[in-house]
Amino acid sequence: MSKSEHEQSKVFGGHVLRLGAGFKEKERQDVVEALSTLGPHLGRWEPHDVVVDVSLQDRGGKEQRVTLRTSLPGFPPLVAVADNPDLIHALGEAKHELIRQIEHQKSAREPMNNRRLRSATVRHPEPPAPFEIAPSAT
Repeated sequence: MSKSEHEQSKVFGGHVLRLGAGFKEKERQDVVEALSTLGPHLGRWEPHDVVVDVSLQDRGGKEQRVTLRTSLPGFPPLVAVADNPDLIHALGEAKHELIRQIEHQKSAREPMNNRRLRSATVRHPEPPAPFEIAPSAT
């Protein structure tokens, strides 16, 4: 494991971050730092199951675009895109959009928001706990 990969695994929680088209290897540390807060949102999955791809189109142009793609086990592929001439701001915007999508997908699968996953409903409540009568002291 190279020094940059070791630093990436510490900051990024062991998840794999792939720099795609448009980025230079010397920018890896800046990208890892900009995306470091993704780690806690990806923490519920095994690190080897999560891959985040980062790509940059039209570098330096007015239409510069950062794209984050990730595949999470049990979820559809998530894609976040941000257009900003400043690379760090574009990374931040794409990161926030990806976090929003992850949280949305997680909440849609929680029992509170998904009737099919709830064990008890209004029509089919859980059976009451057994009722015990304490012996009287008389």
